[in-house]
Amino acid sequence: MTAPTIRPDFAEILRLVRPGSRVLDVGCGEGALLELLVRDNHVDGRGIEISPQGVSACLARGLSVMQGDADRDLDYFAAQAFDYVILSQTLQAVENPRHVLGELLRIGERAVVSLPNFGHWRARFDLMLHGRMPVTGVLPDPWWSTPNIHLCTVRDFVGLCDDLGFHIEASAALADGKPARPINPAAPIENWRAEAALFLLSRR
Repeated sequence: MTAPTIRPDFAEILRLVRPGSRVLDVGCGEGALLELLVRDNHVDGRGIEISPQGVSACLARGLSVMQGDADRDLDYFAAQAFDYVILSQTLQAVENPRHVLGELLRIGERAVVSLPNFGHWRARFDLMLHGRMPVTGVLPDPWWSTPNIHLCTVRDFVGLCDDLGFHIEASAALADGKPARPINPAAPIENWRAEAALFLLSRR
């Protein structure tokens, strides 16, 4: 029997997160990533999810998850309570990305953040040729129904990390369902090539 394929971004997060560590998955959805981390990396995993349906799905998987809002409820976690705090494909949907990023590295020693790259060449050409907000594999919803309210590019994110005094320990590009590819996020070409990007962050 063939083993199920793991999403490329999940596979990269599994590689980055140290086995046996304390992990908080912020915006954990239905718990697919958190379940993998608990099962394969044997982490002490917790989750926070705003959707009641997502929380119910996580609890059905046997995961320790609470209902909460990343914009408001991270403030209640103690400093350095976790080794890793994960924010996977969620940053663009929060109200205050700068505050949320700051909280990730207050309550965790390291943060793993992944996000769609609005600077990807498909998004640029779709906007240029058709004059409409792009719909792509990582941005699948039309503008009027998307949960995304703060789209950014790889360069935008790197600039914010610089402003916050964060160190980018590792970064990878994701595109076309292929395995994650390590990148230099400061290289201009990667702002075109990466459909989505993933970062391992720490404080300087």
